[in-house]
Amino acid sequence: MALSDVKVRSAKPEAKAYKLTDGDGMVLLVHPNGSKYWRLRYRFGGKEKMLALGKYPEVSPGGCQGAPGRSP
Repeated sequence: MALSDVKVRSAKPEAKAYKLTDGDGMVLLVHPNGSKYWRLRYRFGGKEKMLALGKYPEVSPGGCQGAPGRSP
């Protein structure tokens, strides 16, 4: 399920950093200080990697649609 702007905005910081995923490789990393970062999870050479896409709200959920491997 895609991460909507409402769901991302309502993500509250916790004691430890946690991830919200959309099941299609897109990850929102929520830090204890409240900052939120977009990451794209992918595999290369059999290893899992994460590509940094930007900080929320500068990069919105809709703005991540053009990321490599994502449909527009």
